[in-house]
Amino acid sequence: MTLTRRDFLKLVGGAAGALALNPFSRVMPLPEFPQSPRLARNCTGGRIPILSIPQQNGVVVKEIYEDTVVPWLREVNGYMEGSYNQRFVQTPEGYIHSPNLQMTEHRLNEPLRELPAGKPGFWAEVTVPYVDFVLENQVAGSPWLKNALEWRLPTRLYYSQVMWIDQIKVSDVTGSIIYRINERYGSYGDVFWAEGAAFRPLTEEEVAPINSNVDPAEKKVVANLTYQTLSCQEAGREVYFCRISSGAKWDASGNIVDNWSTPLGTHWTWRKSVSIHMAGGTVGGGYDTPGVSWTTLFSGTGVAIHSTFWHNNFGTPRSHGCINVLPEDAKWIFRWTTPIVSLDLGDLTIQGDGGTHVEVVERTY
Repeated sequence: MTLTRRDFLKLVGGAAGALALNPFSRVMPLPEFPQSPRLARNCTGGRIPILSIPQQNGVVVKEIYEDTVVPWLREVNGYMEGSYNQRFVQTPEGYIHSPNLQMTEHRLNEPLRELPAGKPGFWAEVTVPYVDFVLENQVAGSPWLKNALEWRLPTRLYYSQVMWIDQIKVSDVTGSIIYRINERYGSYGDVFWAEGAAFRPLTEEEVAPINSNVDPAEKKVVANLTYQTLSCQEAGREVYFCRISSGAKWDASGNIVDNWSTPLGTHWTWRKSVSIHMAGGTVGGGYDTPGVSWTTLFSGTGVAIHSTFWHNNFGTPRSHGCINVLPEDAKWIFRWTTPIVSLDLGDLTIQGDGGTHVEVVERTY
């Protein structure tokens, strides 16, 4: 029997005292997402329109709020003035400009009932559009979580995020298996509990190096900031290509923000992390993001190529200096570059110029 959210709230109402003493008992059951092979989540943080045609002057059929999930039927060409991205996603009710949507799936997993033998935990990827979590520690440590709790916003993890699982329990409310979730690297000390079925354990094969027989000195990543593209090359031959979003040149108010630019020049990958909490910047212009997966750092103290779940506007500069790519692109680059990172450790830093050569360039023609 499936426990609905209404049933869950009734249970919570009758057992408030017990739940207060057991934070892992407050874990919400997963919502009922639309049935479709591919899904689209509003990842903008606000409301977006569904249009009657794939053009900006189409009739607004309706508006959907942040994190609303709809079927992703197909992508089509359209017209949106002033946007590099002219692709729209067709849904059963109309068309949505694709930069506003994260493509997701709804893949439930058979949760593990105990930690792998001899292991302190395991890495796992979120395979549903989002999963709500509850906080184990009484006071939030990270700024993003403090803000969410202060404004009573949902506390969620999203499709493609990778987290560290170190405990497994059975919920005494829903009877389902729930996981205790940590961030091994960059953590503020926050600990979460969430439905285990939302997480897929990573395997050794997923971090196995790609083309490891190629001399590492022959490998090079070329990021072109003019065309917002990235090319992985072996002895000058391209073996992988993707679109990127590099450092923004203007903020949302149109002000020049040179400190957000992705640094030009020659760099080397010096640290790689399966998942890391990324934070930086200033009040009003900063960022604080948990579970950034497949992160490959190559410049300074924090400039990286990494997975992105909070936008789909690739081809347009919009980061705080990093190179944003799709999760599948970040994962391929992570596996192809050096240093090689084991799944057990999940993070490795090297000294000097021993990593993969990264060249950040601009072209004006």
